[in-house]
Amino acid sequence: MLSLGFGGLIVFIIAASLIALMQLDHVRTDDARIRRAFLTRLESLEQIRSQIYLSGTYIRDYLLSPDPSGAAAQRERLAQIENQTRTMLNTYAQQLDTAEGEAFGALQAEIDDYWRVLQTTFQWSPAERERLRYAFFYEQLVPRRTTMLQIADAIAGINERGLNRAEAQLGRSAGNLRESLLATFGIACIGGLALALATIALTLRLERELERRFEESVQARADLQQLSAKLVRAQEDERRSLARELHDEIGQALSGILMEAGNAETARDPLDLRDRLRAISAIAERTLNQVRDLALLLRPSMLDDFGLLPALNWQAREVSKRTGLNIAVEADAACDDLPDEHRTCIYRAAQEAMNNAARHAQARSVRVIVRRESGKVRFSVQDDGCGFDARYTRGLGLLGMEERVRRLGGALIIESQPGRGATISAELPVAAIEPAATYADSHTAG
Repeated sequence: MLSLGFGGLIVFIIAASLIALMQLDHVRTDDARIRRAFLTRLESLEQIRSQIYLSGTYIRDYLLSPDPSGAAAQRERLAQIENQTRTMLNTYAQQLDTAEGEAFGALQAEIDDYWRVLQTTFQWSPAERERLRYAFFYEQLVPRRTTMLQIADAIAGINERGLNRAEAQLGRSAGNLRESLLATFGIACIGGLALALATIALTLRLERELERRFEESVQARADLQQLSAKLVRAQEDERRSLARELHDEIGQALSGILMEAGNAETARDPLDLRDRLRAISAIAERTLNQVRDLALLLRPSMLDDFGLLPALNWQAREVSKRTGLNIAVEADAACDDLPDEHRTCIYRAAQEAMNNAARHAQARSVRVIVRRESGKVRFSVQDDGCGFDARYTRGLGLLGMEERVRRLGGALIIESQPGRGATISAELPVAAIEPAATYADSHTAG
C-alpha cells in the first residue's frame, strides 16, 4: 500500500512538473511571438513614416527642380519609395491585429490617395509646375502627409495597447501557472505528510507486531524448555512406573509361576499336580492381562489395526470404567483414513483431555467430536467440569498437546473459565481424501 502511495505521489509530481514546464514554455513562446509581432509592426510603421517624409522631400525637390533630367531622377526615387511603402503595408497587413483593422484601412486609403495625387504632378508642364507647386505643396502635400502620420501614430497607439493586452494576458497565464505550481506543491506536501503519517503508523504497528512475535517466541522457547524438562521428568516417571510394574507385578507373577512349577515337579499326587497347574495358568493369565494393559497404555494396537474411531471408543470405555464419566464420541468415518501422525495426535489429545477431565475437572460428562472437512480435520473435547483459567494454567499435558498440534501445522485453542467447564479444540491441515459416508457413533459409558 505504501509503495502504491509513494509511486502515485511521484507520478503526480512528475506529471505536474511536466505540465508546468509545458505551460511555462507556452508562456515564453507566446511572449516571444507577441513581442516579435509588435516589433515587426512597429518597424513597418516607422519605415512607412520614413518613406512618407522622404516622399515629401523628393516631391518638393521634383517641383522645385528646373532641370528635366533632375526631375526624372526624382520621379524614379518616388516610384521606389512607393513600392517600398506598399511592401511595408503588405508586411504590416500580414500581422494585423483585429483592433487595428479600421485604422489601418484608413491609413491605406490615405496613402493610396496620397500617391494618386502625387502622380498628377508628373503630368504637369514646366509652366504648370512653376505656377501650381506652392499651392500644391501647402494645400495638398503637407495636409495629407500630416493626416497619414496621425493615422500611423494612431495605429502605433493601437499596436501598443495590443501589446499591453497581450502582456496582461501573459501575466494572467503566469499567475495561473504560479497558482498551479502552488497547488501542486500543496498537494505534494499534503500527500507526503499523509504518506509519512501512514509510514509512521505502519512502522509502529510492525514494531508492535515484532515485539509481540518476539514475546511469543520467547514465551514459546520458555514453554519448550519447560516442556522438555517436564518430558524428561515424565519419561523418567514413566520408566520408573514401568520398572515398578514389571518388578512388582510381572516379576512377582513370574516368580510365582517358577515356584508353582517347582512345586509341580515334586508333586506326587495327581490332584496336587492339577492344583499347581491351575495356579500356574491363573498367574499366567493375570500376567498376560497386565502385559496387555501396559501395551495398550503405551499405544493401543487397535489404533493401527482398526483405526481412530475404535481406539477412541475403547479409550472412552476404559476411562468410563475407571472414573464413572459419561463419555460420548462422535466422529466421521473418513477420519479413519487420516495419516498416522494425525490419528496419533488426535488420539493422544483426546486421551489427555479425558484423563484431565476425570482427575482435575470433577466433570460428569465429556464429549469428543472429530469432523473431517475439505483439506483439514477438526476435533474438540468438551467437559462440564469446574474449568480453569486458560491464561495461567499450562500443565505438562496441555503443553504436550500444543506441541503435537503445532508440529502438524495446526493451532490448539483452549476455552475455559472457572465454573464453566472447558473446551479443547484444534484444526489440523491434511491432504484431501475421497468422500466417505459420515456417521456419528455415540458411546455412553458409566
